[in-house]
Amino acid sequence: MLALDIGTEFVKALIFRTVPGGEKVRGEILGVGKTRQKSGNMQSGAVSDISGVIETSREAIISAQKKSGIKKVKKSIIGIAGELVKGTTTTVHYERSRAESQINISELKTIINRVQLKAYERIKQQISWETGQDDISIKVINAAIVDIRIDGYQVKNPIGFQGKDVSISIFNAYAPTIHLGALNTIADELGIDLISIAAEPYAVARSVDYDDVLDFSAIFIDIGGGTTDIAVVRNGGLEGTKMFAFGGRAFTKKLAQELEISFEEAETLKINYSGGRLGFDVSSRIDEIFENDCNVWLGGVELSLAEFAEHDVLPSKILLCGGGSALPGIKKALASQGWIKNLPFAKTPIVSFLQPKDVVRIFDSTKELTNPQDVTPMGLANLALDISAEEKLMAGILSRVVQNMEE
Repeated sequence: MLALDIGTEFVKALIFRTVPGGEKVRGEILGVGKTRQKSGNMQSGAVSDISGVIETSREAIISAQKKSGIKKVKKSIIGIAGELVKGTTTTVHYERSRAESQINISELKTIINRVQLKAYERIKQQISWETGQDDISIKVINAAIVDIRIDGYQVKNPIGFQGKDVSISIFNAYAPTIHLGALNTIADELGIDLISIAAEPYAVARSVDYDDVLDFSAIFIDIGGGTTDIAVVRNGGLEGTKMFAFGGRAFTKKLAQELEISFEEAETLKINYSGGRLGFDVSSRIDEIFENDCNVWLGGVELSLAEFAEHDVLPSKILLCGGGSALPGIKKALASQGWIKNLPFAKTPIVSFLQPKDVVRIFDSTKELTNPQDVTPMGLANLALDISAEEKLMAGILSRVVQNMEE
């Protein structure tokens, strides 16, 4: 199988195979390919030059194939990012006319359909408002049941239960059809069989195993080249995702501008700075150059999290990943006290990094995946295992409702 992370700065390709591991299938990484995007291929996480991205992706895939010894990839998953990729959890409360009767599959489908119709209208209105276009076409790319309650009692599967009040919460990620069309064209040209296009913040949030931990809460922040992706998990359920167009490339441009050097030279300097390979004087100078941009980036995080803070306190665990997270000023900005006062955190947040070893069910035989920027493609591989495995009853019902909405 292939996990393809088409980022603003790099295309990363992971070739992996499924390995039986008891109840849960595991994935073993066999080959890794990484190719830098050419200027103009991507804009803020979205494809802007299809032929250019195809060429870069092909290089990354061929590199991974050579290392793995695998000539033909059977199935693949591609990640999607960008400001117009939206993720939100919608809850519908349903009052049953006959509380004494048992809930059956037919009734459950009806309830789930109501949730999905409500979610679709909500997201469509939001994207229309942001773009100023009323007729923008969108599609569901990921859907997952977050919470089911019957008369206030939480259940995993409501089939067979009795009760009057049923509430179901479903997370949905949507993307504009134009973006999805570009990725489908890329997949067709590369000759790969797509099993899914996945919202990258959704994949990152699912990369940590919290399915059976009802009190798990965290904020995931993935800082890529063109965008910052945020996912909020509260009490074991994915509440929503946000993205804004500010990533590592903005810092590189600022460095190039201030020091009057080329973008390529600035990128190399930034990487050495992030890796602690520069002298004290040079590092201090770059600290000063980046200080304002770090504050601007932090403002974007604050605005994004404010929308999750309207009804409940925010999780106090912040998990960072992505190439941009290596910048020293990022963690320093998140650890500052000023912005925290404006948001309802239960306690001072603890900031840490997501590492490849934290991604569940994926192990790296190549030993090439070593830092937080490798978490996103590994998260896509982990998600592919779920999609390709035999679907559970609830996930199956949700999947069929989504398919029916698209027909």
